[in-house]
Amino acid sequence: MRIAIIGYGAMGKIIERLARERKHEICAVIDEESHRSKAEDLSNRLNGADAAIDFSVKEAVKRNAEACALHGVPLVEGTTGWLGDLDAVRAIVTEKNAAFVYGANFSIGVNLFYRIVGRAAEMISSFEDYEAFIEERHHSRKVDAPSGTALKLKSIVEEYIEPGFSISSTRAGNIPGTHIVGFDGTYDQIRLEHTARSREGFASGAISAAEWIVGKTGFWEFPEVIDEIIGRE
Repeated sequence: MRIAIIGYGAMGKIIERLARERKHEICAVIDEESHRSKAEDLSNRLNGADAAIDFSVKEAVKRNAEACALHGVPLVEGTTGWLGDLDAVRAIVTEKNAAFVYGANFSIGVNLFYRIVGRAAEMISSFEDYEAFIEERHHSRKVDAPSGTALKLKSIVEEYIEPGFSISSTRAGNIPGTHIVGFDGTYDQIRLEHTARSREGFASGAISAAEWIVGKTGFWEFPEVIDEIIGRE
């Protein structure tokens, strides 16, 4: 598979290395400084790509989606903080009959964690004694807080438990990405925790999403892709 990388920061470099290890070809590398260019200009740089993976900046997501849709290149969107443009991006993808996968977190483990948390919240909702809480911790370089993953976990828990519980965020040093979902009761506390050991897990999941979406169309969230993979297997 021929992959175009959009955003050549730490994640872009890891994606490049892991993709080559998985015998894929990198046909274009577009750094995030180019996000001010027009969609048509970017589209011309995607020639020959089977899929594109974007870990750039939130301001560029709409432009990147439009560029990939114009060129018929499926886009895996790993950038966070852009969901205010979600409806506009969905409209672009739908109008062009394009392919787009996005996710708050592309770690396979995190996406399985989503399902564990959902099942736990469903069971605990039968008992009024427990209140939910979410804690997330990241290195000091991470800008958004709460993290996209924490917000996704919140939406999952809120399917079963009344909204209004708290999310706490910590940013310090080199803390690895850690997410805790807890249920605190009068007599005990249940804590579910996921800790990322490295960014390779996010990159590997994004590459898996790119492998999956080639030849497909539609607007997908990565947990839906995991559902498809689990169902297929």
